[in-house]
Amino acid sequence: MKERVQKLMAQASVGSRRACEEMIQQGRVKVNGKVIHPGDQADPRLDVIEVDGTKLAFPDEKIYIAFNKPRHVLSTDEPHEGDNRRKVRDFIPMETHLFSAGRLDADSEGLMVLTNDGDLANKLTHPRFRHTKTYKVVVSGLPTQAVLNLWQKGVTIEDEETGESYQTAPCTVIIVEGGSKETTLRIIMTEGKKRQIRRVASILGHPVRSLIRTHIGRLGLGTLRPGEYRELGAGDLAALRRLAEDAPSSKRQMRKMALEASDARRKPARSTRDSAEGGDKPRRKPFRPTRDSAESGDKPRRKPFRPTRDSAEGDDKPRRKPFRPTRDSAEGDDKPRRKPFRPTRDSAEGGDKPRSKPFRPTRDSAEGG
Repeated sequence: MKERVQKLMAQASVGSRRACEEMIQQGRVKVNGKVIHPGDQADPRLDVIEVDGTKLAFPDEKIYIAFNKPRHVLSTDEPHEGDNRRKVRDFIPMETHLFSAGRLDADSEGLMVLTNDGDLANKLTHPRFRHTKTYKVVVSGLPTQAVLNLWQKGVTIEDEETGESYQTAPCTVIIVEGGSKETTLRIIMTEGKKRQIRRVASILGHPVRSLIRTHIGRLGLGTLRPGEYRELGAGDLAALRRLAEDAPSSKRQMRKMALEASDARRKPARSTRDSAEGGDKPRRKPFRPTRDSAESGDKPRRKPFRPTRDSAEGDDKPRRKPFRPTRDSAEGDDKPRRKPFRPTRDSAEGGDKPRSKPFRPTRDSAEGG
């Protein structure tokens, strides 16, 4: 399968893609004996690729290493003249060239991924792939919510190399532990230029005291101590490619998250009976007093109180319908009848149980039967 030659050169650990493109532009790369141009393609199984007359050898086995970089250790393989500090490669006894998936400055420490897979290293470092990196940062003082919102939305700074101004990409900034002297932050970024966290923190008035990278994607340091490394397995590589759990998946979501965190966006609470009394969760509807609430009852009734006969006499549960007097209730009977009393023959003579229908005389009754 044919691919761009600069990509194949990166896979062969010649250098980064940008460095390989420069070699091609300089005419130092040949395919099957012919000088090529940027963008030309080749098949490593069929074509012979040469750089400065040396045939490229493509490694059969991919190497992936997680390394916990200590402080005052250089990430670059080519330090400035006179800089005798230790380098990352001094801790890893492998002769093959390894790419660094995200560098750290000498004063910072934490997780680095080293690999001979140039394609993976490019995806982990290029901003367009939006792979996340999580940092534990200790800053001086206690940042306000306004400062955190500004940090999350982006701050304008100058590039140290070109001097041009640019705005940092939106990120997530969360206070883990705060204090008047220093504050611990968790910062999740998808783009990080040289000393970006330190420069932004200094501009916002909270200089960095310590900085540790804890995760790349969801791959964490684990039990690695400073200066230790381990090879990654299939599960580690899957975690490496996944975004951090609390990181937004797009710039739009990051901006929305920053705006929602603003105090100006929060709506004032509406006071109710429970909130006025110190309740934790105010009710959704405002309080309306009823009979029970006026008597300090815990749960007010939904409908206002309507007095009846029993409630006037102190009964706890008022009847639903108002009282209507009948014969028995007038005589003190406890349970009034549903229908009013209608006199019949037996009731007029003192019978205990009145008939359902009024008395009608017949022949036998008239004769005394």
